Amino acid sequence: MRVAVDAMGGDKAPYEIVKGAILAAQQFPDSEIILVGDEKEIQRELNTYGKPLKNISIHHAPQVVKMDDPATSSIRQKTNSSITRSVELVANGKALAVVSAGHTGAAVAAAAMHLRTLKGVRRPGISAPLPTRHGICSIIDVGANIVCKPIHLFQYGVMATVFSKYIFGIENPRVGILNIGEEDAKGNDLAKETFALFSNSLLNFVGNVEGREIFDGKADVVVCEGFVGNVMLKFAEGIAMNFLSTIKEEAMKSFWTKVGLWLCKPSFKTLKAKMDFTEYGGVPLLGVNGVCIICHGRSNSKAIQNAIRVALQLSKNKVNEHIVSELEKTNTLTANIS
Repeated sequence: MRVAVDAMGGDKAPYEIVKGAILAAQQFPDSEIILVGDEKEIQRELNTYGKPLKNISIHHAPQVVKMDDPATSSIRQKTNSSITRSVELVANGKALAVVSAGHTGAAVAAAAMHLRTLKGVRRPGISAPLPTRHGICSIIDVGANIVCKPIHLFQYGVMATVFSKYIFGIENPRVGILNIGEEDAKGNDLAKETFALFSNSLLNFVGNVEGREIFDGKADVVVCEGFVGNVMLKFAEGIAMNFLSTIKEEAMKSFWTKVGLWLCKPSFKTLKAKMDFTEYGGVPLLGVNGVCIICHGRSNSKAIQNAIRVALQLSKNKVNEHIVSELEKTNTLTANIS
């Protein structure tokens, strides 16, 4: 399986990206990692690790989409950028997946432009995992589509259900709609119309889910617009980081609290791992005709390694094929919905 990795995307590129690719190449010797970007810079990084690995190659791309570049226009103007060339490798059948820690908007735009969507998919969506008391909850969408219609949210639920089933091993994922209250009549028109779609579907729909209920594990999949999902995801990340740092600061104020912190260290280590985005690697852009994994801009080598692992899992488990199959089952329900 070939994975194209945007070696120039991310705050710590190309050093951490190349290092993560090497770790993945060692972990998955049957795979081939294609590092896409400035050939000289990538080769310089590879040379620091000694003898080259046979399952790592370089695909030259001289341009880079910077984090402050406009998403769509940068893809059109920088046709030789590392993210565009990475996606094109998938579109041309030379790779099965693309992994990028660069500009999220540019990655989504490039995937939509070159990969197109799967049969039946109206809009692709980014699905991100949030740790809960009882496992993982997939939030979709967290940034790909900020102007949604009910059919988009419904299809997000279908796609994330497939993802949760084949990647997280949840046999019959519970699906909910992020809303301001549990009652059926709560929310705006978008939420109410989406509620009706889910209620008439074969999905394991559990109704509306309030923000606080996500972490209680009320649902395995929660759907929302990309704007709301992105704000919520970053807020949750900030809360987690602040929570851990505050505990550490308070515990260092006296001898006995230091002892208590030391005694609780194993538990906090487990908690930190659950909250650490590097453990999950990257998040998939579901609905495009190919595998596209989007990573945090601050991704280190561990995150890149795990992102490549997720990409290989999606390909191996034929998640896209299952998405198309599930959407075909809902065609009758959604045929006349715009």
